[in-house]
Amino acid sequence: MTPTHGGIGNVTVSTGLVEMAMAYSRSRVLCAAARLEVADALANGARTVEELAIACKADAGSLYRLLRALAIIGVTVETAPGVFALTPFGEPLRKDAANSAWPAVVFWSDLLADSWSYLTDCVRTGTTAARVMEGRGIASLWSRDPDASAIFRAVMGTAPAEDYMPIVKSWDFAGRRVVADLGGGGGALISAVLKSYPHLSGMLVDLQPSIDAATPRFHAEGLADRCKLIAADLTESVPAGADVYLIKHVLHGREDNAAINMLNNCRAVVPSGGCLLVIEFVLPDVIAHADPKLEAHLMSDLNMMAVTGGKERSAAEWTKLLRSAGFELRRIVPVSTETGSAREVSIIEAVPVPKQN
Repeated sequence: MTPTHGGIGNVTVSTGLVEMAMAYSRSRVLCAAARLEVADALANGARTVEELAIACKADAGSLYRLLRALAIIGVTVETAPGVFALTPFGEPLRKDAANSAWPAVVFWSDLLADSWSYLTDCVRTGTTAARVMEGRGIASLWSRDPDASAIFRAVMGTAPAEDYMPIVKSWDFAGRRVVADLGGGGGALISAVLKSYPHLSGMLVDLQPSIDAATPRFHAEGLADRCKLIAADLTESVPAGADVYLIKHVLHGREDNAAINMLNNCRAVVPSGGCLLVIEFVLPDVIAHADPKLEAHLMSDLNMMAVTGGKERSAAEWTKLLRSAGFELRRIVPVSTETGSAREVSIIEAVPVPKQN
């Protein structure tokens, strides 16, 4: 990447590396706006800085500077000197907006950013940020925020079922009877399956708070009579009764031993002729060159390292992990999207290995 010249005084010339180093600035601006609920304060139209300062419980001079920064990235617009309005781009930052981005912005820019700030220590010690902080007597932001768990649930699995259709279209459920979604959060994936295959029954399995949050969705979408909502801890047991089990973006959050324990619980209930579909990223064996699409996967790997102790895995690693729990990896089905999203996943199809007598 060619350096960009034009540094002034003691300002470092903005090479590509320095631009990467400064990339956190937008994240922190959005984080401050979300935490101060700026978008909510602008929900009914333009307001003066002074009015917004009262609504956001902020210092007027400092808030004005934040609002200008938000305007330069397109979240707000200054309609007159000292008067700001919300743009269509910034609208999803409202807490009450349809498909609000507020939980995701806080989740990534604040709760998880707290763990990422200890990434160097995680690499040095081979442990998670939470353990690093605990060793130093520092309470993580996640542990201090009373809304952290609710924010996590609002981010995971709450997208429209249509967003999960590429996964459903990539695997044929036609010859199946009951599909269970393990750790399915808000139920978007199993909802997409049931909408696509009217003959199927479903099971959504997750912890009780997630089940409670998902219940209204199934009534609103007319699927309540076709899908059992089951509260269970997958680290302890998996409910029987399905011939296809889905587990999406759960195992990547676990260290190998914990993932194998969860897979053993799956192996105990997957029937002969049934299968387990692990929906995750599959890393290549070698990273030989820069690739923007793979970048998201590798950043997710570091996120797992810092936050949960888990990891993204290659095909060989998935094969070994599944074999340790009595599964055979039958095939890996890439899930493509029309947009060629950098967040594309794969369906790792696994079948139980017959137990030896």
